[in-house]
Amino acid sequence: MEIRLERPDEAETIRRLTDAAFKGVPYSGGTEAAIVDALRTAGALTLSLVAVEDGEILGHAAFSPVTIDSVAGGGAAGGWFGLGPVSVWPAQQRKGIGQALIRNGLRRLTDLRATGCVVLGDPGYYGLFGFESDPELFYADVPPGYFQRLVLNGPAPKGEVRYHPGFDAR
Repeated sequence: MEIRLERPDEAETIRRLTDAAFKGVPYSGGTEAAIVDALRTAGALTLSLVAVEDGEILGHAAFSPVTIDSVAGGGAAGGWFGLGPVSVWPAQQRKGIGQALIRNGLRRLTDLRATGCVVLGDPGYYGLFGFESDPELFYADVPPGYFQRLVLNGPAPKGEVRYHPGFDAR
């Protein structure tokens, strides 16, 4: 399996893949494909990775910039990214494809000298990659255990995280 950046002609496949991956998932708002499209249109997909085998796309992971409004000091922490959505075709799930996409993306963020990454998701799963909850870093009204951060470089920030407006896509 190869993990690489998406190509322009793969947007429709990624849209179908994302819709299929989140269809019927209880925590899904059903907007994940629209979010990826909105981020792509805005030029805010820092990393848009696909897992490919035998010429077929098996999975996709998006990484986009976030801002952190510091509650102490009044500044903003830079160099932070949000992970998600991560999508794998239903028939291909639980085979390590999502994990491979996430690990590859985190390596690439490190190479880009990113400060860190945040994710909203299952703490048991994302803990495998080193993500951890930090009550001093928060997002909206999300329960703290499900919003997690991974520091790649420097100190952990404190404050409120804001995702790109593309996450408001419907």
